[in-house]
Amino acid sequence: MTSINTAPAPAAASATATTPGTFTTPGTFTTPGTFATPGTCATPGTAAAPETALPPGALPAQGRPLPAELLPRLAEADLLDSPADWRPAATRAGLFRLEPVRPARDRKLIARWMNDPEVAAFWGLAGPSLVTAAHLSAQLAGDGRSIPCLGLLDGTPMSYWEIYRADLDPLAAHYPARPEDTGIHVLIGEAADRGRGLGTVLLRTVADMILDNRPRCTRVVAEPDLRNTPSVAAFLNAGFRLAAEIDLPDKRAALMLRDRALRTLL
Repeated sequence: MTSINTAPAPAAASATATTPGTFTTPGTFTTPGTFATPGTCATPGTAAAPETALPPGALPAQGRPLPAELLPRLAEADLLDSPADWRPAATRAGLFRLEPVRPARDRKLIARWMNDPEVAAFWGLAGPSLVTAAHLSAQLAGDGRSIPCLGLLDGTPMSYWEIYRADLDPLAAHYPARPEDTGIHVLIGEAADRGRGLGTVLLRTVADMILDNRPRCTRVVAEPDLRNTPSVAAFLNAGFRLAAEIDLPDKRAALMLRDRALRTLL
C-alpha cells in the first residue's frame, strides 16, 4: 500500500449512489483525508434509526452557517474538543491518541505533509502553509461539525485526522445519512509509515474510539476516492464494508461504513 490518504469533498449538486460492487479503478472521495465508516444499530437487537436523506445542497460546507431548520440537530453535536478526552488506545504499533490541532504549533508540520506528492494527489492542499492554515481555520472557527486532530503514536505526531458529523456535512446529500453518523478523513504524514499496514491498524482504532465515545453513533463513515486503491483496501481490512459507489463533485468515491452492530464480526 503506497498511501492511505483520503480527503473531504465540497458541497455540490446531487450525486447518485450505485450498488456496491468491485473496484476496477482506484479512487477516493472529494474531501481531503477521509476515512470514515458508518455503522448500523447502536446495540445489537435494537431497531436501527430511520435513514434520512436531505435534499442536495441542504448542508453547507464546514464552517458555514446551517439553515435554521437544521439547528436542532446541530445542538446535539458533541464533537467539539471531545477527542481530547478520549482515552489513548494500545495498538500493535504503539500507544495511539488523538489531539486536537493547535494551528500555531502544528500548521507547519501539517503543511509539510500536505506537500508530499502522495498526499497532495488526494487532498489538494499543497502550497505555502497559509493554504493549510485556511483549511484548519474553516473548521476551528466553525460550529463543531468537524474537529481536526493530530494522531500521535507513542507521543510522536505521525498522522492528521478530521472527525466530523457526516449527517451534518454536505456528504449527507449523497447517501442515506442517519442521525449521529460520524465520518473520518485521514492522512499518514511520513512516507516511512506507509505501506506496512499501519493505516489499517489506525483506521480500526479510530473507528473503535468513535464508537466507544459516541454512544449515539451507530456507524462510522468514510468516502475514499476509488482511484486510491490502497486507501480503499485499508478501510476494508479495518472492518469497513463497501456500501456503494457515489459520485461526488470532484471524484467517484467508495462509501465505506463500519457498523456498530458488526464491529466484533468484521
